Amino acid sequence: MTDILLAVDRDGEFSHIAIRNMLDKYRWLPRRDRAFIKRVSKGTIERRIELDYIIDSFSSIKVNKMKPVIRAIIRSAVYQLKYMDSVPDSAVCNEAVRLAAKRGFSGLRGFVNGVLRTISREADRIVWPSPDEDPVLTLSVRYSVPEWMAERFLKSYGMERSCSVLESFLTEKSICVRADLDRTSPEEVRRSLESQGIRVTPHDRLPYAFYLDGCDVPEEIPEFAGGILYAQDAASMMVAELAQPRDGDFVLDVCAAPGGKSLHAAQMMHGTGLVEARDLTEYKVGMIRENISRCRAENVRAVRWDALDFDSESEQKADLVIADLPCSGLGVIGRKPDIKYRMSEERIRELARLQRQMLDVVCCYVKPGGTLMYSTCTMTEEENQHNTEWFLESHPKFRLESEQQYLPDEGCDGFYIAKISRQ
Repeated sequence: MTDILLAVDRDGEFSHIAIRNMLDKYRWLPRRDRAFIKRVSKGTIERRIELDYIIDSFSSIKVNKMKPVIRAIIRSAVYQLKYMDSVPDSAVCNEAVRLAAKRGFSGLRGFVNGVLRTISREADRIVWPSPDEDPVLTLSVRYSVPEWMAERFLKSYGMERSCSVLESFLTEKSICVRADLDRTSPEEVRRSLESQGIRVTPHDRLPYAFYLDGCDVPEEIPEFAGGILYAQDAASMMVAELAQPRDGDFVLDVCAAPGGKSLHAAQMMHGTGLVEARDLTEYKVGMIRENISRCRAENVRAVRWDALDFDSESEQKADLVIADLPCSGLGVIGRKPDIKYRMSEERIRELARLQRQMLDVVCCYVKPGGTLMYSTCTMTEEENQHNTEWFLESHPKFRLESEQQYLPDEGCDGFYIAKISRQ
C-alpha cells in the first residue's frame, strides 16, 4: 500500500493505474487480501485532506514536512484507525512502526508510534471546522476536496446538494457493465454472473446495463475476457443511447480511448457500417485495439490522430461524430480520486479553450443531417453549457437537439451530453 501511495503522491501516477498495477503484481494473494489493499489505498487517497487535518491536529511535525514514506505510512494507518473497525488499533499502530523500520526509518519508529497512538486515544477531541463559520473549509475537510473546489460546488449547488454530490464521491459504487446483446441475453448474463457469486442488478432504463457487486477484479470474469461484458458507467452509455446510430452509419469517435463509446455505437449498429476510433498516442490507440479484439468488433478500427489536426478526407463524411473531449474529470472523482488534487481553476480554463479548438475542427466531419455528440465527464459550466452555447453561436448550421447533465449523486458518474444536429 505504501508503494501505491508513493506512486500517486510523489511520482504523479494515476491512482487507478497504481492500484491496478499493484493488484496485478500480487495476483497470487487471496481475494480478501487484495480487496484490503485496494480499499485502504483508495480510501487513503480519496480522504487525504481529512486525514491530514487529523494528523496535523496531533503531530508536532506537520504532514507536508514529513518524509514521503513516513507520510504515506501514517496516512494509511490513520485511515484504518478511523474507517476500518475490523482492524484493532494496536495492530494498526504496530504494523505502521514495523513498516517504518522496514523502509529504513528505524529512528522514526517512536515518532510514528506516538502520533498514531495519540490519534487512536484522543481522536474524539478534534476540533472540526464549523459549517456556519467556514462552510468552504467544512466541505474541504469533511469530503477531502481542495478549498477552491468546495467553493465552486457551493456556488453551483448550495450546501445541501454539494454535500450530496461530494458524499457520493466517497461512497463505494457498484461496477456498471454493458452487455453485448447480439451475443447474449439479459437473462443469460444474470444467470451466469449469479452462479459466480456476483450480485446483479439490472439498470432500470438500459436493457444491456447491469450493476455488479461482490466482484473485486472484473477482468477475471469469463464474460469480460470473452468481450461479452464491458465496464462502462451508465452515464457514459447515454452518449450512444441518445445518438442512436443506425445500421450502416459511418461513426467517427475523435477522442475514443479506451473505446467504450466506439464499441457501444458499433454494437448498436449490429456489426454493420464502420466506427473509426481515434486518439492521440500509440498507447491509447493500443488500448482501443485491445478492446476491439476482446469484444470481437469487426466494424471498428483504431487510428492514431490528433483531434486538433483537420482531416480533409473526413470532411462532411460522418453520420455521427462522438466528441467526448479531454476535460477536468470532476464527475469521475469517485473512481479516480487523485483528480481533485491535480486539477485547478486555471487548468479548467485551459481545458475549456482546448475543447473549443477541438470542436471547431471535428464539427467539419459531420455531414448535413448528421449528428455531433459533445460530452464530458465533468460538471463545470465552462466546459459544458458555456461551450455548447459558444459552439451554437459560432456555427449557425448546427442546432441543439438535447442537453443532459448527470450528477454523481444520481447513481452514476457526473457527465454532460449535448446532442447537436447539422442542418
